Amino acid sequence: MKAQNNMQAIVLNGFGGVENFSATILPIPEPNDNEVLVNIRATAFNPIDYQMRQGATERKRMHSPILGREFSGVVIKTGKAVQHFAVGDAVMAASGSMGSNGTYATHICLPADILVHKPQHLSFAAAAAMPTAALTALQCFKRLQLPTSARIFITGAAGGVGLVLVKLLLAAGYTQLLVTAGNEDSQQQLLLAGLTSSQIIDYHLPDLLQTILIQQEDKLFDACIDLVGGHLSQLCAALLLTNGIYQDVTALSTAAGRETLFHKGAVIINISNYAYSLSGHLQYYGDGLRQITAMLEKGILTPSPVYVTGTLSVETVQQSHELLERNQSKGRKLVMTMAPENE
Repeated sequence: MKAQNNMQAIVLNGFGGVENFSATILPIPEPNDNEVLVNIRATAFNPIDYQMRQGATERKRMHSPILGREFSGVVIKTGKAVQHFAVGDAVMAASGSMGSNGTYATHICLPADILVHKPQHLSFAAAAAMPTAALTALQCFKRLQLPTSARIFITGAAGGVGLVLVKLLLAAGYTQLLVTAGNEDSQQQLLLAGLTSSQIIDYHLPDLLQTILIQQEDKLFDACIDLVGGHLSQLCAALLLTNGIYQDVTALSTAAGRETLFHKGAVIINISNYAYSLSGHLQYYGDGLRQITAMLEKGILTPSPVYVTGTLSVETVQQSHELLERNQSKGRKLVMTMAPENE
């Protein structure tokens, strides 16, 4: 496949609403010795995307006016020091802020260390939906370090990270799980992931804390994994045992939640994928994704459900951001493809 001189991209022109996106044409970046140039086939949307667009603290991770942090695609050029990838390879990556630009574009250059080969049985759309969520879930799982008899509470379990994490925990033999979900579609995705209806609770219920305590016979949890933040961080803190583990994935815990965690002497584990890029440990991303792809190929993990919102356009990006902001993804990962004929 021969690269053209220019690429299509959707850029953010200023912080605020979705009206700040526009389409543009830019030069295709050139890979350095240790990089790979990829023709993007599909990219997925994550909450950090609209948080960046809004100008929230996540904007500090922006390195390009082109947003988007994960993708699947096909290699079209490699740097002279790259050994494990060749032109024509189907690949996927959680590019984060490590690529030449974000993934709302037809092309990207990125370090070969963070790239992996796409499992053959996954479509480009399904592959694009996995990297960021799977790496986050894998980090949660590895850093938990609790026996399989541990009681674990998870907020926002039907999201991209939550679904992968639930599957990892169930595959490892954890059975004492209770998770939150907000609608019937999300609950159905969790049932398909292997949970029972008694392990899923609607976070819209009145007196949610008391409802959970009654259901659990006042037994508290060894660990709470907070994938939502806000008032649910306070719920996690209230449900946690003394010296229990609180995994903070969003950095959106409230002051009240943090105070309760302090009073309980909680072990707080901050989950951050970009921490490794800040320290220059790029191999973390490739190593983690190879573990994920191995589990996908063995059937230990199944692909996350996806909803293709459209092809590369301002309208597709705007619609996807609005769906995420309104929490209307319904337990599916939102994906944008680059052309109608692509998967």
